[in-house]
Amino acid sequence: MIKVTEYEKKEEYAVISFIRGPLVEKEEDVIVVEAGCIGYNIHVPLPLLEELPPLGNEVRIYTYLQVKEDSMSLYGFGSRQELKLFKQLLGVNGIGPKGALGILSAMRPDDLHLAVLSGDAKAIAKAPGIGVKTAQRLILDLKDRISVEDMFQSSGDGGKTETGAEKSGLADTAGKEAVDALVALGYSAMEAAKAVRKVEVTDGMTAEEVLKASLKYLVF
Repeated sequence: MIKVTEYEKKEEYAVISFIRGPLVEKEEDVIVVEAGCIGYNIHVPLPLLEELPPLGNEVRIYTYLQVKEDSMSLYGFGSRQELKLFKQLLGVNGIGPKGALGILSAMRPDDLHLAVLSGDAKAIAKAPGIGVKTAQRLILDLKDRISVEDMFQSSGDGGKTETGAEKSGLADTAGKEAVDALVALGYSAMEAAKAVRKVEVTDGMTAEEVLKASLKYLVF
């Protein structure tokens, strides 16, 4: 049974759940979104910055508000899944918002999930400001709260990404079923997940097709 930390209890209700409006500015790690005649400065991870549409297009950013005695900062993500992962990182001793954002800038969520499940501290330690010891502590804290299925969850909330593009969950379902089939064949969950991730799964593929395509990555 997963225990809910005191930190997670405090963060259960966000002050600002998300911000939706036209994208006004894009900088190195900050964007400005206009909502209700107010421009919100939002710190975002690099992958999201690269995926955002041109200025003037409407976006929806899921946010975390950090409040200090002398300042307030907003951190934003393209999906609730990414926001949840960000909050989980904040629950690790020694990792603050900047460190968590740095990790998610250096690694996409599915890569981080894989690193945690496989105990790959060196991969996580490549993130700016994160040493090997902190990476090992992160793995220890999160390994029981992340599953192989997390790597195949759709990133869009309500079927849409932050850019508003439609995204189907069919490819994710086929990937999960292929992992289950490989595990039933005797492979470990990690071996199965790694093999399936190497396959470019599309919505038109069945689980059987994904399984066949992934098997070639397991033959040595």
